[in-house]
Amino acid sequence: MTPLRVLPGLLRVGSVLLAYRLDELIGDGSRINPMKYLRPLAAKPRVDVRQLSRGERLRLAMTELGPIFVKAGQVLSTRRDLIPADIADELSLLQDQVEPFPGNEARAIIERELKSPIGLLYGQFDETPLASASIAQVHAAVLHDGSKVVVKVLRPGIDVRIARDVRLLKSLAELAQRWHPKADKIRPLEIVAEVEKMLENELDLQREGASASLLKRNFASGEDLYVPAVHWDFTTQRVLTLERVYGISADDIVAITAAGLDRKKLAAKGVRVFYEQVFRDNFFHADAHPGNIWVDPSRLDEPRFIALDFGIMGSLPETDQYFLAQNFIALFERDYARIAQLHVAAGWMPANMRLDELEAAIRTVCEPYFTRPLSQISLAELVVKLFRTAQRFELTLQPQLILLQKTLLNIEGVGRMLDPDIDIWAVAHPVLKRILRERYSPLRTLRDVRKRLPEWLHSAPQFPELMRDALRQIGRGEQRTVPDPQWLKLQHDSARQQQRLLACSLLGSSLMISAALMWTLAPQHGPLPPLCESIAGLLAFAVGWPRSR
Repeated sequence: MTPLRVLPGLLRVGSVLLAYRLDELIGDGSRINPMKYLRPLAAKPRVDVRQLSRGERLRLAMTELGPIFVKAGQVLSTRRDLIPADIADELSLLQDQVEPFPGNEARAIIERELKSPIGLLYGQFDETPLASASIAQVHAAVLHDGSKVVVKVLRPGIDVRIARDVRLLKSLAELAQRWHPKADKIRPLEIVAEVEKMLENELDLQREGASASLLKRNFASGEDLYVPAVHWDFTTQRVLTLERVYGISADDIVAITAAGLDRKKLAAKGVRVFYEQVFRDNFFHADAHPGNIWVDPSRLDEPRFIALDFGIMGSLPETDQYFLAQNFIALFERDYARIAQLHVAAGWMPANMRLDELEAAIRTVCEPYFTRPLSQISLAELVVKLFRTAQRFELTLQPQLILLQKTLLNIEGVGRMLDPDIDIWAVAHPVLKRILRERYSPLRTLRDVRKRLPEWLHSAPQFPELMRDALRQIGRGEQRTVPDPQWLKLQHDSARQQQRLLACSLLGSSLMISAALMWTLAPQHGPLPPLCESIAGLLAFAVGWPRSR
C-alpha cells in the first residue's frame, strides 16, 4: 500500500500525466488502465498533445514535474536496452537547469562547511552563479594566491527534497510494476534504484572531487585530456573547489573552426581517450555530453579536450572489462562465433544457450553494416542493436555496461560532429589492441603474480581441506551441476593462454639473468659472445611471442 505521506505527490504527478494524456502509455488494452477513468477530472492539456509524439509528451511532463523527475528522465534515456528508441531520444534532450538560489545562501553554506569567513577563504567570491542545476550551483572565485577557481555548492535542503521525491518515484515504480503490461522488460523498480544511487553519489561533492583527482592522475600528461585540479583545502561533502578552466563546448563547431583547431585530430583523440579510460584505466567519464566536454582553444598544434562535471563516473568489474574488450576485438574482426562464445562465458547469457542460433542472430545484425564504407559505420549504433538483439536470448546486462553504452554513444556523436568522415573502426581497433597487448603482457602478468603471491601462500594451507569438503559434497550428491561444454572450452583456452604468457615471462626472466651473469663474468666486456647472443635471441622470442598473438 502506498504511504499517505506520498499521496499528495502522487496526485500531482497523476494530474500532470493526465494533462499530457500519458495514461495512454500504460497499456495496450491487455490490462486495465485505472487512470483513464480520471480523465474528466484532469486539467486541460498545456499543449495540443495530438500534435506531439509520446516521447515529446513524456519529456514535457517530466520538465513540468521538476528537477528530480528531469534527473530520472536523463537516467531513463540511457536505458536503451529497456525503452523504445524514440522515447530515449526525447528524454536525452532534458536539460537539468533550474532557477539559482540566492548567492548569500551559497556564501553561508560555504562558511559553515569550511568553518571560516568567506573573506579568509577566497580573495574574491562572486555571489552571482555561473550555472545552476537541480543538485548544486557554481560560483566563480579567486584564491588569495591569485588562482582562479570555481566553487560548487549543494542546494540548501536538497537532501530532504531528494529523499521525498525518491519515495514518490518508488511508489510510482510500484504502480508501473503492477499495471504496465511490459513491466518485466522495463523493470521500473530497478531504474528507480539506479536514479537513487546516482543522486546519492551526486550529493557527495568530496566523492566528485576524488573522481576528478583520479581522472587527472590517469591523464597526467594533459596532452589529450585536461582535468581541472581539486583544491582539497576548500572542499567538503557539500562544497567543491576546482581550478577554473576555459574552453569551447565540443558541439560548437563554428567556434572550434574559427579558433583554427584541427577538428579531424580532435575527433580521433576523442575516440582514443574513450578507449584509454575504459580499457586502460577502467575509470571513465559516464556523462560525456558536449556540455561536459570542452575543447582547449589555446592549443592549436596539439588540440586537447577539457573534462568537466565528475558526478557520474563508471568502472567495470575486471571480468566484464576483459570480456567486453575481447568482444570489441571480435567485432572489429567479424568473428561472430567468438562474440557468441564470449557472451556466454561472461555470464551475460544463460549457459544452456544455443551458440549457433546466437551467432546467426549476431551475423544478421552485423553483416548489413559491413557493406558500407567503414567511415560510415556507427560503432555505437551497432553495439545498441547487438544489445537489443541479444535481449531476445535473455541477455542480462549490468548497469555499468549501460553507462558504457551511453558514453560510447556520446563520444561517437561528438567525434562525428567534429569530423563527419571519421573512421571510428580504423581509430579504435589499433588503440584497443595496443592497450590489451600492454595489459596482458608478460611483465604485467609477472607483476600481478608477484602482487598476489603472498595471498596465495597464505591461503595454500586451506586448499586440502576445501578439496576434501568438495569431494565429500560430490560423494553425497550435493553438487551435480554439469558446466556447459562451450563455457568450459573457452575457460580452458583462456587458462592455457595465461599459462603460456606466464611460462614465457619466467623463461624470459631466467634467460635475461643468465645472459647478464655470463656477460659480467666474461674476461672483458666486449661484444656479446655467441652463446649470449643466442640467449638474447631466445629472450626476444620469449617476450615477443605472446604479444604477436
